[in-house]
Amino acid sequence: MLKINEAIVVEGIYDKKKLRQVVDAVIITTNGFDIYSNKAKAVLLRRLARERGLIVLTDSDRAGFRIRGYIKSIISDGGTRVKHAYIPDVLGKERRKNQAGKDGLLGVEGMSADVLEKALTDAGCAVESSVAAREKITKADLYEHGLAGNKNSAVLRRELCRKLKLPVRISANALLEIINALYTRDAFFDECKTLF
Repeated sequence: MLKINEAIVVEGIYDKKKLRQVVDAVIITTNGFDIYSNKAKAVLLRRLARERGLIVLTDSDRAGFRIRGYIKSIISDGGTRVKHAYIPDVLGKERRKNQAGKDGLLGVEGMSADVLEKALTDAGCAVESSVAAREKITKADLYEHGLAGNKNSAVLRRELCRKLKLPVRISANALLEIINALYTRDAFFDECKTLF
């Protein structure tokens, strides 16, 4: 399994599930063309690109290239912190689907682990970074601070996300992944102090 410093952007949840089998990294989904109207996700992607670097890994069909182009356009640093990983054009359909997509190509979820690893290493991703050595914020920490597993957890998470300028509709698991990507343990708890 590759440990990658940069955040990786994929189109959907099935792409994310497949990639989780290959890499240890922050993985963000665009939810397809939802990325066009989700301003909070655009802000998050810009921030991840600036602070960690971003790898865009979309399907090789027309829709994937449109999403890739949009992401490139919203990152305002001229693309220096954005890397592009490409999968090959392979005719077929994913097992879960009844029929192939418009272009008849397999997407990220249909690729083998070897193909995905090669795409990421060919893109020049940063493997084994010092970020992995940081002490991680855990689900127990979120629970202890009332951000998970409590009656008002969702309200507190939304409030925290607004303060941190993160998308407010993220789950506790997604929040955990994002804060571990962007904050040290101490910095995160300092941010929490102002809420409680």
